Amino acid sequence: MPHVQSIIHPAGIAASRISHLWWVLFGICTVVWCAVAIAALIAISRGRRGASNASDRRLSRNVAIAGGISAVTLIGILTQSVVTGRALDTLRTPGALHLIVTGNQWWWDVQYDNPTASLRVTTANEIHIPVGRPVSVSLLSNDVIHSFWIPSLQGKIDLVPGRLNDVWLQADKPGVYRGQCAEYCGVQHAKMALVVVAESPDEFERWLTANRASAPAPSTPEQQRGKDVVEKGPCAMCHNITGTLAGGRSAPDLTHIASRSTLGAGSLPNTPGYLAGWIADPQHLKPGSRMPPMALRDEELQAVLAYLESLK
Repeated sequence: MPHVQSIIHPAGIAASRISHLWWVLFGICTVVWCAVAIAALIAISRGRRGASNASDRRLSRNVAIAGGISAVTLIGILTQSVVTGRALDTLRTPGALHLIVTGNQWWWDVQYDNPTASLRVTTANEIHIPVGRPVSVSLLSNDVIHSFWIPSLQGKIDLVPGRLNDVWLQADKPGVYRGQCAEYCGVQHAKMALVVVAESPDEFERWLTANRASAPAPSTPEQQRGKDVVEKGPCAMCHNITGTLAGGRSAPDLTHIASRSTLGAGSLPNTPGYLAGWIADPQHLKPGSRMPPMALRDEELQAVLAYLESLK
């Protein structure tokens, strides 16, 4: 299914209201631009013929009329913006699905909140939501200012260090919607994307249940070798894999990495080839990222790849 990223193709109630406002502003600005262009052409034409007292009076009257129209137009735009903002606030619903999204340079940490610790889910750069259900998203930042933006579902909102912001999402139809950081946050800002998968409630519950489970145990000697390399090597210092000795918290959770569609926060498709390249030399694929090159022998790299590919 292709990824959708378009403000003029809304897939949720919030995005629909924002899209309506956009079209209103587009129509108003188009009319204003045409009016100014026509007025400029008339002024140029009359200027070449020479001005008269009568034309000066008409010009003064027209300027006054234009000023009045501009004031009314600006008030109308402000009113429409305020109405849209208040309409978005009405989406807040008690008991909605609650997510905590934290921005990092340059990836997204996603947690599905739950009062019971064992029922919480942590993933990265990919959000699954049920169609037709409001979703509350609390937004945090671990380093600099980021901006959470999924054009087909909601407007932009900043993630500011030391401050908690929130936004509401709701997808009204199934699909895969691309989002991104909309605030310049460093050298790899352009490669800080995320994916929102809107699916039926039943499919979402199956995904949520699967992601609550610990990482599956290795089923082959090569996968076991890969697990040993991960647990005893530098991977475990930064990454978490639930059910193993890898308990890092400063990099994306890898417990179910094989079930995600992308790598490197939307930079690459999640295929064995790209995954191997990312493990071996992430700086070649995403220069400036916090992950250093892994000094693994060929057999170690293949074992780690086999193990990570089993984490579904």
